[in-house]
Amino acid sequence: MELFNKILKIAIDGGASDVHLKIGTPVIFRINRELIAVECPFPTADWMAKVVVNITPDHLKRRLEEDREIDFSYFIPGIGRFRTNLFQQRGQWCFALRHVKTNVPSFAQLGLLEQIKQIAESPRGIVLVAGATGCGKSTTLAAMIEHINNNFKKHIITLEDPIEFVFEDNQSVIEQREVGLDTQSFHHALKNVLRQDPDIIMLGEMRDAVSFAAAMSAADTGHLVLSTLHTTTASQSINRILDFFKADEREQVRRQLAATMRGVICQRMVTTVDGKLTPALEILINSPLVKKMIEENRLDKLAAAIETSADDGMLTFNQCLFNLVKSGRVSEKEALAKASNPQALEMNFKGIFLNEGGRIVS
Repeated sequence: MELFNKILKIAIDGGASDVHLKIGTPVIFRINRELIAVECPFPTADWMAKVVVNITPDHLKRRLEEDREIDFSYFIPGIGRFRTNLFQQRGQWCFALRHVKTNVPSFAQLGLLEQIKQIAESPRGIVLVAGATGCGKSTTLAAMIEHINNNFKKHIITLEDPIEFVFEDNQSVIEQREVGLDTQSFHHALKNVLRQDPDIIMLGEMRDAVSFAAAMSAADTGHLVLSTLHTTTASQSINRILDFFKADEREQVRRQLAATMRGVICQRMVTTVDGKLTPALEILINSPLVKKMIEENRLDKLAAAIETSADDGMLTFNQCLFNLVKSGRVSEKEALAKASNPQALEMNFKGIFLNEGGRIVS
């Protein structure tokens, strides 16, 4: 275990976000999104087996035998916390560990916009942070929780698998429940969470119809529900939610969403000119216009609504990337690589802007 902990300490000292261990191959760190092999003895089968026995939580050992893969948090005092995925490939153990920073970064440190703070202060409804894997959804969600914790007296309950950021009570009272350790399952915890007198419920991830139905029920009764979702744009998130439900249920679910949705924040990580990372954001607010579009099943028009609703706090990826370039933080090349519509963004850089109908407006 001494070598295993040393590897993780070196990873943190070197600024690595992830560590990959596979038998018979070099130890790999991900630093600034690049995979880098480090000088270290190659993991052996015996060594990996000992690590598996030592760090797998007791309550997950039976599941590991049955499923051959598990998620859990691994904490080393004085070093840090890691979100750990243990799995097999070709019958051999592998680890993928992500370093979870214990200090929750502020909105300013993350480069988040003022609209995100306003969304976090919503009295009720469903707020989703969307994006691809590794785009910082959990960190943004943690920043929103910490903002509430620092400024409002709320009772916050989180349901996570595993716990990533550890919060300390400030203005708010926060209870963090880890699936497998503190509760049998997400479904079991969701059945009981409303009996625990929460003001705010944070779900680590919206993963199925049961999660969404519970979230809508909580929002209907005046709670704020925060969660993450895997989608590539904010406007696609509504369709993604509906896909979890059977066809004959979607009409009712869509109307419930129109009533309970507060907003969707979708993000992509972009590299700044100084080599750091910052989020590019797309923001969908459930304005009266958006609510009507969802009710009337005009979901194909949501992207256009975002583009033309800056006064309501909405923002497209292209608009955000354009602002990042104009502020000197991101290069045009990087912005075009991450844009939803690179051709339109390239025209914007030349001073040409089109309206929804494709006509030049400036």
